[in-house]
Amino acid sequence: MSLLRRIANLFSRSKVDREIDAELRFHIEMRIDENMANGMPEEEARRDALLRFGNLSSTKEHVTGADAALTLYSVWSDIRHACRQLRKNPGFSSTAILVLALGMCASIAIFAFVDAVLIRPLPYQSPSRLVALFESTSLGPRFHLSYLDYLDWKRQNKVFDSLEAYDNLFFAQSTRTGTQRVPGATVSAGFFRTLGIAPILGRDFHEGEDTPSAPRTVILSYAAWQNRYGKREDVLGQTVTLEGVPYVIIGVLPREFHFAPAGPSEFWTSLHESSDPNNRGSHGLWAIARLKDGMTLDTASADMSSIAEQLARQYPDSDGGRGATVFPLSEVIVGNLRPILLLLLSGAVLLLLIACVNVSGLMLVRSENRRHEIAVRGALGASRMRLFRQFVTEGVLLAAAGSAMGAGAAYGVIHLLLKLVPAKMLEDMPYLRGLGLNLHVTGFAVATGLVMAILFSLTPSLRLSLSDLRSGLVEGGRGGAKATWKHLGANLVVLELCTAMVLLVGAGLLGKSFYQLLHVDIGLQPDHLAMIGLRSPHLRYAKPEQMVALTQRVMEQANRLPGVRSVAVAQQAPVANVAGGNTAFEIIGRPQHGTAYEAVNRQVGGSYFTTIRARLAQGRYFTETDDASKPRVMIVNQTFARKYFPGEDAIGKHIRYDASSPVIEIVGIVEDIKEGPLDAELQPVLYTPFNQEPANSFCIVVRTVHAPQELLKSLEGTVHGIDPDILAFNAETAEDRIHNLQSTYLHRSSAWLVSGFAAMALLLGVVGLYGVIAYSVSQRTREIGVRMALGAQRSSVYQLIMKDAGRVIAFGVLSGAICSVITASMMRKLLFGTAPWDAGTLATVTAVLAASALLASYIPARRAASVDPVQALRSE
Repeated sequence: MSLLRRIANLFSRSKVDREIDAELRFHIEMRIDENMANGMPEEEARRDALLRFGNLSSTKEHVTGADAALTLYSVWSDIRHACRQLRKNPGFSSTAILVLALGMCASIAIFAFVDAVLIRPLPYQSPSRLVALFESTSLGPRFHLSYLDYLDWKRQNKVFDSLEAYDNLFFAQSTRTGTQRVPGATVSAGFFRTLGIAPILGRDFHEGEDTPSAPRTVILSYAAWQNRYGKREDVLGQTVTLEGVPYVIIGVLPREFHFAPAGPSEFWTSLHESSDPNNRGSHGLWAIARLKDGMTLDTASADMSSIAEQLARQYPDSDGGRGATVFPLSEVIVGNLRPILLLLLSGAVLLLLIACVNVSGLMLVRSENRRHEIAVRGALGASRMRLFRQFVTEGVLLAAAGSAMGAGAAYGVIHLLLKLVPAKMLEDMPYLRGLGLNLHVTGFAVATGLVMAILFSLTPSLRLSLSDLRSGLVEGGRGGAKATWKHLGANLVVLELCTAMVLLVGAGLLGKSFYQLLHVDIGLQPDHLAMIGLRSPHLRYAKPEQMVALTQRVMEQANRLPGVRSVAVAQQAPVANVAGGNTAFEIIGRPQHGTAYEAVNRQVGGSYFTTIRARLAQGRYFTETDDASKPRVMIVNQTFARKYFPGEDAIGKHIRYDASSPVIEIVGIVEDIKEGPLDAELQPVLYTPFNQEPANSFCIVVRTVHAPQELLKSLEGTVHGIDPDILAFNAETAEDRIHNLQSTYLHRSSAWLVSGFAAMALLLGVVGLYGVIAYSVSQRTREIGVRMALGAQRSSVYQLIMKDAGRVIAFGVLSGAICSVITASMMRKLLFGTAPWDAGTLATVTAVLAASALLASYIPARRAASVDPVQALRSE
């Protein structure tokens, strides 16, 4: 048949059908005539002809299938038939599609974040060979290194093609309208070449351009070039004043470039650290490196550890007790998000699994109702493939509708979740830019949809084979549902309850962890506490006495504001995403043994501890007279005293930073204050008077009588009234600061999201249990009627139904409890102050799930017990 004829057949199916019918009749009549010519009676001749040609409908299907165009038309007929079947059962169709859309929405939305953070490679050349380098101390493995250590690491290592340093900071940019605070970074000359990044405009830093005597140059981020300079190409060669120093603009970075450890930096300057040999103890840099071909992470770690040991022996005062650690750069950038995202993805997949189980159960029940229909179609000549194709078509339609609706909802959920991330935190996660339904996420959605389509196609097909046609015609599907309940329905319900149990326990543990996090003792009273960061111009306030005078004036003016109870100054506000600010020291009178002591260092004013209402354990607080003219003093926290003076009285002990620094006496011990994240271990902290170690960057902390939010604008206005060139930033209340911490947000968001998954899983599981039991009861109406007609009491009917349901519930809850403990042990690192096998959580979840499931079973059991025996027997 020609191609044109085949195409024409698509649009003239009725005519083709008539032609096939006419041809079949022609061949039958010819066979009848031939039989009669051989002496057969007419009736016998007709019967023989019909038997030889078989079922006319089946023969017609075979003829149709031989034509490709007609086969396409047949597929289109299957689609139309499937749509009619779904429209005939709107309850089943809408429920199945909504349940699938719910599971798809959750899994696609979470996978989009997993793809952006964990799957997509970093936007650098050969990112798998990039590593991050840190110095390790007794406090942990990730601390800054000094500039001189960086030079030694760069020169002595044998495992890296390049090793570069960087530091993220904020610049005070001088403009015509005043001074503003802009994010930036300072990097060594080969930093961008190590990452494999080249400017789209201008040039990169030259070798040697990061030495102290080199000219000051800066490269702009694409955002700075666009927003501040209108994407003008003549920006090259212009100067920008940062920290009172002119820098020449030499290049512009690509739009897609980002480096999360440096934050949303707009200005990238060349490094200009001092090479003073006495400056080795000043640790303030981070480092990255590119592995040589063939080098592994373990080899690099061994090489760097060897170099660090050599430097510790060579410079025991500054490097004693310090090692080197090497991590993949991807681990440093997204490592803290990995366990949270994997947990959420697991929860979303479990929810999708429950949705698929529910829909599979619905399709099994529906297929039992259609046994008689399928049997009739088979008896009339429908082939096995034809029936199978019909089920495939219906399954594909359901999966496609659920996937499409779920993907559309996921797009909105993704953007909603992004809006829930605090703006400051989102700036530090540039890899979330352009989050949405990209190629990877769409591929995941399509693959998941295909798996669902296969599942929903095979589920009813495997239950209804052509060998059951005779029983389907005889019984009409009457006894099928009971068998389905016993063999498959119960297993599906067990799987649903087990999965729901795992999610509920996970949500309970995360919720309890979040509660413990919010109620952890932070060592201060955050209510009615406001704070604002300030930075004074270096050139105008270069001397220590000028810095002290400025802070005193700011505090005096702030203290005059209405509603202010007390004011204090501190180098850094308490409770932060990272503790930082570590310093090495030695204890006078105690041999070092080649190991330097280390602690977090904070400079605070005389009224600091009373303003934040920290508790003094021993000794005294600072006073405003503890200035540069007085002997050096310090206050330590209890962790410091326990770690470095176990079994001793720390008051009166003396330390010093190094041999060239003055001796400092410990005059007080305060109870531990959370200087870092809420979920981090307490570290030893030493506090020194701000007036003895002043700085241009500091924080003003204010205790108020009324709501602290009302004071923030007045406080900022007061500061600018003193000097308009002072940068004011991060004006916030202590409670808002705690609420917006990264650790708080991650614990809160994971608890809420998993709780949402768990609630939906509980609902779907209970609904699935109710549906299976209710359908089973409906199919046993005659049996129940007979029992009651023979004298069975309602209580025995309750017992009959609840016994079957209770067995399934018990097995589902028990298996769920075992799986929950195993799963909780795997998420131990995500918990805070909560054991994975928390008995209270397990007991509560077990009670809630069992009670909900029993309630779902009680409703159909009650309906069964109220059956009228006469009506039940009559309906049968």
